[in-house]
Amino acid sequence: MTAEIAIMNKTAIALAADSAVTIAAGSANQKIYNSVNKLFTLSKYHPIGVMVYGGAELMGIPWESIIKIYRNHLLEQNFSSLEEYGKDFMDFLDKENPLFPEKLQNDYFMGAILNYFTLIKEDINKAVKHTTEQKGQISKKNIKEIINSVIEKHYKIWKKANILPHLDGKYASSILVKFGDYIIKCIPNVFQNLPILKKHLDQLKYICSNLFCKARFPSSHSGIVIAGFGEDDTFPVVNTYIVEAVVNKRLKYNKDKNKCEKISFKNSATIIPFAQSQNVATFLEGIALSCRKIIFSYLKELFRNYPIKILEKMKFNTEEEKKLLSKKLVNTTEEILNDFWQNIERFIREKNVDPIINAVAFLPKDELASMAESLVNLTSFKQKISMDSETVGGPIDVAVISKGDGFVWIRRKHYFDQELNPHYMSKYFHNATRENKNEKKTRTKK
Repeated sequence: MTAEIAIMNKTAIALAADSAVTIAAGSANQKIYNSVNKLFTLSKYHPIGVMVYGGAELMGIPWESIIKIYRNHLLEQNFSSLEEYGKDFMDFLDKENPLFPEKLQNDYFMGAILNYFTLIKEDINKAVKHTTEQKGQISKKNIKEIINSVIEKHYKIWKKANILPHLDGKYASSILVKFGDYIIKCIPNVFQNLPILKKHLDQLKYICSNLFCKARFPSSHSGIVIAGFGEDDTFPVVNTYIVEAVVNKRLKYNKDKNKCEKISFKNSATIIPFAQSQNVATFLEGIALSCRKIIFSYLKELFRNYPIKILEKMKFNTEEEKKLLSKKLVNTTEEILNDFWQNIERFIREKNVDPIINAVAFLPKDELASMAESLVNLTSFKQKISMDSETVGGPIDVAVISKGDGFVWIRRKHYFDQELNPHYMSKYFHNATRENKNEKKTRTKK
């Protein structure tokens, strides 16, 4: 797992990422390494950075290699907005990139189909086991009903999902044309003697054809955070993409709108955590998400039982009178519970979140960097003193991107041993600005 964060105000954006990566070796064993790079420059000449979380590779190729290959492809080319940088990076992977040969794409698709069919079969087996435990036995009719229900559920999920913006229905058809024979062979291999009807075959084929063109990501995927300034961007911007794989010459990716932010005159600061974000949310809101869930669950159950207990102690002339009062009590308790949570959310926002965001709006670049590192350290420290696996840890890379200074490393493992302090950072920003100016003069002379 990973802990990463982006903190922005009108002046700059600070990025921080830990160095831990978990390598699974079978279902029970795992190894954690604390030396992985997750924060990079996307351009050597422009103020753009990129962070990676989730999967460390794209179809077996490390993201670090992919980013550096793209950087050499980009060279000095610039774009007017950060949005265009993100689109160009995705297009680089999407348009028949030789990094992903056809055999690799075909093997990935076949593996993904096999895994998804296995998932459906596991759901069927769980439902059969549950029914058998409840009834003591199960009939063939029950098994057919379960198969129909489970496959129907998965089919409806994919039917409702939106098509990815950069793809269309023709892509799904091309998947069936290319892999139709494999899909037909794969179904009996996975489901074996289970009674699969023609209706189910059609639904399973539909799922396969849409597995790589709908906005759902059930398989392992990566998060790509692109942050900084386009040529015409006055304030910093963060765009985040979910990326899964390249299949049939097209990249499956989607923009994660919940993790996209831009600073403006109305929105002067923001804090965006990625991957393991619970501790950052606790810091901002003053209450852990797990505590909120328990409180909400308890109150919901309490308010649900409250009308029943009142009605049990009352006498009614008619059943209709009882139903009418019951309905009023249920509606009233729901209103009270909703009002309670609205007030809690307002208190959290006004007393905890807003004061921190308002302070971030005025932080200088060195303080943004310090805060970003501290918040990543918070998650690492929490895991260190708990019984959880330390899936967040190792050296923390920190960078600050601003319009004037560009991309500046504040702390980078293997390269810098200096303490993160205002004096060092002020000196480093000064040197970085001077180097950037000299570099621009050299390019101008050429």
